[in-house]
Amino acid sequence: MTDFTRVQVPLNPSTSTPRHQAAAPGRVRLAVVTISDTRTSESDSSGNYLKSEVLASGHELVEHVIVQDDAIEIRALLTRLLREADIILTSGGTGLTGRDVTIPVVESLFVKPLPGFGEVFRMLSYAQVRGAAMLSRATGGLTRGALIFAMPGSLNAVQTAWEGILKDEVGHLVFEVARHGQPKTGQIGVAPLTPSPGLVGAEAENGAATPHGDEASAAAARLTPNHVNQGAAAGIGRHAASATDAAASLPDSPFGRR
Repeated sequence: MTDFTRVQVPLNPSTSTPRHQAAAPGRVRLAVVTISDTRTSESDSSGNYLKSEVLASGHELVEHVIVQDDAIEIRALLTRLLREADIILTSGGTGLTGRDVTIPVVESLFVKPLPGFGEVFRMLSYAQVRGAAMLSRATGGLTRGALIFAMPGSLNAVQTAWEGILKDEVGHLVFEVARHGQPKTGQIGVAPLTPSPGLVGAEAENGAATPHGDEASAAAARLTPNHVNQGAAAGIGRHAASATDAAASLPDSPFGRR
């Protein structure tokens, strides 16, 4: 049986990659998002690790935020951040449990997936956890505003992704995205985001989709069957069911409290 951890493939040195890396910006805007129902700012070891690494590398930290495992909340947050950051790093929600709804939401935002990120991540993980590496759906890709890389929630997984893949490539990634510009929305077959009724002034004219009013409703309207699979639907349904159960347990009020 072949020991894939010891397979060595002859490499032909690239001539263009070093030039592009040298031309890449040294300072990039990054946002760190932890997706979890249980973690706090004190217990968020993965998010705090990424935060410290981003700053130690000389990049700008746009925001470090924790959001629940809720498809609507995740999409609303990412939609806002992709207008503020060059790269968004998320941790959590990439597995197979009923709580793992990150991947279908993230993939619904991609206009250019980067399958190589998930492939390399699972290759590196295989050396650590063997076949269990296949349980991670870690992925990355370009949206209409930023690159997003979705990683598992464990500290070890985040360290593997950052140190083994992303740390030395974030500037290169941003350089490649901007190098020849990107096609307009209509040229890549992706419908533009519909402005929320709550948008006013210049934001509405520019087609911005960060709602000022009912953010959850606007985000939910964009989560069509074509955008999410059952993972995201399960996440929405789980929280909706919880709200219904809470309402039923409060006879003095027709509505529950979240």
